[in-house]
Amino acid sequence: MISIQDTSGGATFVVKVHPRAKRNAITGAMGDAVKISLTAPPLDGRANQACIEFVSDFLKVARSSVTIASGESSRRKVVRIAGLSAAELRMRLHL
Repeated sequence: MISIQDTSGGATFVVKVHPRAKRNAITGAMGDAVKISLTAPPLDGRANQACIEFVSDFLKVARSSVTIASGESSRRKVVRIAGLSAAELRMRLHL
């Protein structure tokens, strides 16, 4: 079950990033996290930026409303979506 939390700044959820993949995609769930494959390498913050761009495009929200709350140097990250509740985020993720 994906862990989605309501916070004062929006909703947060955990992602497990697989960098240097063949294509950008959500590849399922891994424990309490959403598994995301990204084509970007984990160098100079490129995978973090690709993660933000992919999540914002997938959820149809502005890029400025998506931030990495923790885990910038880890494959396991907590992503915050400003302006969405946990229920709205759960519906948009379809997981």
